[in-house]
Formats: sequence, C-alpha cells, structure tokens
Amino acid sequence: MYELKTKENDNSVIEFIEAVDSPKKREDAYRLLDIFTETTGYSAKMWGPSIIGFGSYHYKYDSGHEGDAPLVGFSPRKAKISLYFATGDTEREALLKEFGKHTSGKACVYINKIADIDVEVLKALIHQSVTFLKERYPTK
Repeated sequence: MYELKTKENDNSVIEFIEAVDSPKKREDAYRLLDIFTETTGYSAKMWGPSIIGFGSYHYKYDSGHEGDAPLVGFSPRKAKISLYFATGDTEREALLKEFGKHTSGKACVYINKIADIDVEVLKALIHQSVTFLKERYPTK
C-alpha cells in the first residue's frame, strides 16, 4: 500500500529554517513563518523533511485514497520558495492575478522572494485556502 511521505512530524521548524543556505531566503522564511502563523492562528509544524505547514485537514478522494495534509504551508527551496494553498477554488486564481511576480503549478505557487509579492494578497490567499479546505473537508 502507498504510504505518504509528507506527514506531520516533530522536527524543529527553527532548525529547518536555520539550515537554509541562503541568508536572504532564511530571512524570507522567518518572515513567512510570522505571516502564516499570524494569519492562520496555527503553530508551524514540519510536514515531511521540507514543508512548514499550518493546521491540517483529512481528505478522502472518490478513488478511496485518503490522508492528512496541512491547510497551508511553504518551503524555502534552493531555486524558489514554494507556497502551498488549496487547489480547486476559483477565488485562488483571482487573487493570484494581484499577487505579484510568481509562477504556479498544480498545487504550488513559486516566488523568488517576498519583495516580489503583495503581502496583503498573500494573507488573503492564506485565509481563502484555510476557509475553502475547512468547508470542503469538515472535521467530523
């Protein structure tokens, strides 16, 4: 049976950020830590080896695949900073138009640095993602 690699664990968020090579990326990671914590009201937790997540939800697909994931999160990767928001909500695309310099994949939004984006739009994306996922996957 398939086992998810990205699980919540007890690794230290601060130790992870301190291990980021680039001083500028490390500084941005601390700023994101503050923004995500303040906006969500959740404490940061490590998910897998490299994702800093906030809150969690349990999903179950029609296929029967299920698991837990953070409501939102980020990862200061070597190339870019990955931001994790909910997919499937049309409001996300509207907010991304106002977000600033970024690229996006299916689940991730990638930025080079915080200076490239509108922090207020980031907060709106975080809030929208948490609200959307809590409505879509209510806790029982």
